[in-house]
Amino acid sequence: MTLQNRLPHPAPEGWPAVIPRIVVNNVQGLVEFVKKVFGAIGEYRVDRPTELRISDSMLLISEAGVRNPTAAFLYVYVNDADATYRAAIEAGARSVEEPVDTPYGDRRAMVEDNWGNTWQIATPI
Repeated sequence: MTLQNRLPHPAPEGWPAVIPRIVVNNVQGLVEFVKKVFGAIGEYRVDRPTELRISDSMLLISEAGVRNPTAAFLYVYVNDADATYRAAIEAGARSVEEPVDTPYGDRRAMVEDNWGNTWQIATPI
């Protein structure tokens, strides 16, 4: 075990140690997509990264400019992979993989949003 792993959790109270951060053009559009499809909680912010929560996880979304756009590849557990997949398609995502039962026990689908992010949507079988 490294020294870092033995120290008290350094993140702010209630924040996980690792937080995916996506940099895009049109943050507000991606925020609306994530809220609609995944039921994320949080509000679009102009002056700093937008903080969204999906269940027990956190996602930061920043406007491109100082940083170049960076897409993400995210695996998200949801209550109903099929319904969430349909919601993503209705919200403008492109289907990469329709829902399928995997050999490792998840029902999983995959979509790509309009910002180039890939979302694997899964529900344990």
